[in-house]
Amino acid sequence: MTAYERLPLNALRVFEAVATRLNFGEAAEALHVTPAAVSQQIKTLEDYLQTPLFRRDGRRVQLTAEGAQLLPGIRHGLDELEATLQRLRQERQSGTVNVSTLASFLQRWLMPRLGGFRAVHPDIELRLHTSSTAIDFARTDFHAAVRFGLGRYGELRTEKIMDDWLVAVAAPSVIAKHGALPGTGDLAQYPLLHGDELDWANWSTGDTRSMSALRGAFIDDTVSLLTACMEGMGFALMRWTIAASELQAGRIELASEHVVPHRFAYYFVCPQDYATFPKVAALREWLMQQGREFVKPPLPAATAAPRQAAAKAAAAKRKR
Repeated sequence: MTAYERLPLNALRVFEAVATRLNFGEAAEALHVTPAAVSQQIKTLEDYLQTPLFRRDGRRVQLTAEGAQLLPGIRHGLDELEATLQRLRQERQSGTVNVSTLASFLQRWLMPRLGGFRAVHPDIELRLHTSSTAIDFARTDFHAAVRFGLGRYGELRTEKIMDDWLVAVAAPSVIAKHGALPGTGDLAQYPLLHGDELDWANWSTGDTRSMSALRGAFIDDTVSLLTACMEGMGFALMRWTIAASELQAGRIELASEHVVPHRFAYYFVCPQDYATFPKVAALREWLMQQGREFVKPPLPAATAAPRQAAAKAAAAKRKR
């Protein structure tokens, strides 16, 4: 048994209440207990210390020398405890949120938006750690994570932030030299870059039997693959979330209208207990809003036309 386990902590709180008021009845009323319960707690503390703490003369109560010596220490300890509890209560509202996320997602999508989060929530500090491995929330100090997967995270609170797509991109100079990529057919004549998201054979919608061993550099880091693409090393298959800002800036261009929905999506993940923290909820809601506002890739004309027709038909039906 440790020293803390032996301490009569409740009796110390009762002692402070009686010593402050020098009245057992008033202390009992303040603590919402009976005078008998207060007397019992004081007896427990006196037995523990093997010394009397109060002198009782009828209804009059006075501290003994030992009680007067104990009181400042008890008050100091209770003040420290209350201050610590208050800090914890405040940190539910504001303070630091420890978040794990993917390096590529942080660099290419989240980082340019963090200024907006700081403007809306100046009292929340984000500590961002990059990793693609599962987080053991019980053994770490992480509050939440952004993961790219199927959304299967056990008992954790899980909410989808947004979907993603795979697009073929290249530097403008590469497209000017080689032209756009065909959605079907052999790609062997094109300078291709390879990553670990999706291979070119699976991207193509045509006969892929001749595409089993396409040549080209393989780069397993998503951001490095994007950099190689911008430097004109070849065509690359990129996640839309990673490539969108560079496409908007004109440093790369879409090399094909063929867009492939990614089987994974981005999810906000956290323990159920942390989900109730206002600061964690604020981050979650902000990420969800950013995901809703993020522009989707352009749909090919052949795909967009039927969807637009269906939307018009649905609108006409509602008007009836």
